[in-house]
Amino acid sequence: MRQLLHIKTSVNGNNGESAQLAERYITQWKQKYPQGEVVERDLIAQPLAHMDGAVVGAFFTPVEQRSEEQQVIAEQSEALIAELKAADEVVIGLPLYNFGVPSQLKTYFDYLARAGLTFKYTETGPVGLIEDKPVRLLATRGGMLKDAGLDYQVPFTKQFLAFIGLNSVDVVYAEGLSMGDIKDSALATARGEVDALLSV
Repeated sequence: MRQLLHIKTSVNGNNGESAQLAERYITQWKQKYPQGEVVERDLIAQPLAHMDGAVVGAFFTPVEQRSEEQQVIAEQSEALIAELKAADEVVIGLPLYNFGVPSQLKTYFDYLARAGLTFKYTETGPVGLIEDKPVRLLATRGGMLKDAGLDYQVPFTKQFLAFIGLNSVDVVYAEGLSMGDIKDSALATARGEVDALLSV
């Protein structure tokens, strides 16, 4: 059974523009794969503890030496990795907050970045250990940044995904959403691009 992992990152919940674009994609995905399963990972409703000494300690302590608290943290990370590995496809609503990704998404990435589990270092550099699969990034932002050389959000996200092995990334941009004169046309264009993702 085909599985789609939906990662939610908008602090506005289902009212966020990125969340609505993701829902549009999911609706059409369900029509294409009626027997498929959508797994939702809501990083806002169920936030992870931000990276600190306890989290780092849990990741780097050998299994047989972990405390109960460290084991809980490590198992949480490993469950997220297993969830990602199980998915055939990933869709991420990606709102821009203060020129970067939501902090909750950055923390999620911190829990995915596990040496020996999702990446390894070799003589020629790092190698991702997650089997490649389609990832759809639905990037929304209030201003016009992509063509102004000010987009630090999507390049960072793509770099991290590639680091763990996910290179097949499609990006749909919806820019200028705080600029009333172009918001409607920007969203209309983005919706059309979302629809095209599943047309093949």
